[in-house]
Amino acid sequence: MSRQIILWRHGRTAWNVAGRVQGQTDTSLDDVGREQAAAAARRLASLAPHRILCSDLERARHTAEALAELVGVPAEPDPRLREMDFGAREGLTWQEAWDRYPDGMRAWMEGDETQIPDSETHAQAGERFAAGVREALEVLPADATMVVVAHGAVIRTGACTFLGFPEEHWRTFGALSNCSWAVLTESGPPHQRWWRLTEWNAGSLPEPVMSDDS
Repeated sequence: MSRQIILWRHGRTAWNVAGRVQGQTDTSLDDVGREQAAAAARRLASLAPHRILCSDLERARHTAEALAELVGVPAEPDPRLREMDFGAREGLTWQEAWDRYPDGMRAWMEGDETQIPDSETHAQAGERFAAGVREALEVLPADATMVVVAHGAVIRTGACTFLGFPEEHWRTFGALSNCSWAVLTESGPPHQRWWRLTEWNAGSLPEPVMSDDS
């Protein structure tokens, strides 16, 4: 068996329901989000994670703690795993952002992410997230599983950065649902290892792949 990384998005919040951009605003899980975290944690516990890393924002930390309590492994907060900082857009719906910052939003849609005040770019968020994951892997034993609990945008950009996908392809990956996860699996012979994306937006446990495409 190879090492695995489970990239797990936090449970639902009231801002998710309202369509408000959360970013690094420290929102809480709602009742449904807490139920989602508890149910997903029961499934993920069977993977016996060796480490549980999480964003230090409450919605991710409380999701991680649901798993930590089941498996007896502490949740380790790391601010590098926070959601992307959306700056002045935080707290706004999509329409409100367009009403308030039409030029900035138009530039953002065209690939210039520097025109919304105080915002972080996808590349900046992806690199800090990937750096936190790489550092944790330095001490992750062979065959171990690590769960990383974070947020939708930063998981997408961080996974793509970690795997080395060109930025122009990042939008190919859809958003993760609340409390769903992606799975990265280490592959290859001992002298030449690499990481593969083996599941995306999953809600069921990873299963052995029986395929000629090994």
